[in-house]
Amino acid sequence: MDISSANFSESDVIARLQKIFASTDPRISIGIGDDGAVVTGAKNQIVTTDMAVSGVHFRTDWSSAFEIGRKAIAANTADVLAMSGTCDYLVIALALTGGESIDWIEELARGAKFEADLAGASIVGGDLSRSDQIVLSVTAIGHTEKAISRSSAKAGDKIYLSSLTGWSAAGLEIMQRALSQITKAQDLAVKEFKAPTIDYDFQSQDASALCDVSDALIIQGRQLAEASKVALHFDQELIAATTEFTELNEVATELGIDIWQWIFAGGEDHVLLATGSNLPGICVGEVKSGSGIFGVPQDLDEVSWNHFLR
Repeated sequence: MDISSANFSESDVIARLQKIFASTDPRISIGIGDDGAVVTGAKNQIVTTDMAVSGVHFRTDWSSAFEIGRKAIAANTADVLAMSGTCDYLVIALALTGGESIDWIEELARGAKFEADLAGASIVGGDLSRSDQIVLSVTAIGHTEKAISRSSAKAGDKIYLSSLTGWSAAGLEIMQRALSQITKAQDLAVKEFKAPTIDYDFQSQDASALCDVSDALIIQGRQLAEASKVALHFDQELIAATTEFTELNEVATELGIDIWQWIFAGGEDHVLLATGSNLPGICVGEVKSGSGIFGVPQDLDEVSWNHFLR
């Protein structure tokens, strides 16, 4: 790492990270501090990676370093959950501008460690580099007894969400408006935007198909329907009957926003979308023969969340 003008050295950062990410997990033979980690694997391993880029996925003037660390880890652990798995290990490649303080970096690491602990995972290594923007590239390794993909939904299944989508989009709207005072429900939305709550206890082993709603429900729903060669019929009445809908609709009404825009096209919720029967969470529709998705408002703006259009 070129840190010629930074106010810290690479060895300073690594020393702090070694203390924060120290683990007593017996599956880890060698952790941070060597050329690579040595860990015990599983028969069916899940590997996924995700990037968080300043100005695209977070803003340092909006979110604390702790929140940014949490959010970067959550995006990866949610993907492991979406394969009906458990996250075991995480590796973080971090690019810094050189203008961050060592305390800011430590808080970033503490946020990452906090979310990793919620997932039951250990951070075992990574890399440091320099960039014009802060970038966190995280790789997660997990395991599963039975991998569940997007391609096995069948007609007659019900459609479930582990929790209601739309909260992150609501939080983004509030941050963009820079409201001087916010309500309790609005504060919840802001917190979900900055560091999403991942449904780690969602029991997905009985699902027929499964995916993470990271882009938007309409996008992930269409992907699941296409992969499974079925039609997803969402039921707005079922969605509107949930407690979360009432709370989120309060925020939408206060801001003059169509709640269905947030729910179907908001993105970045990291909620699990599942098909099957008698699953936990919220039942939001039914799988039928055919193709495509139904029950979505016709005037919906489908590009609410897009890495290249924001």
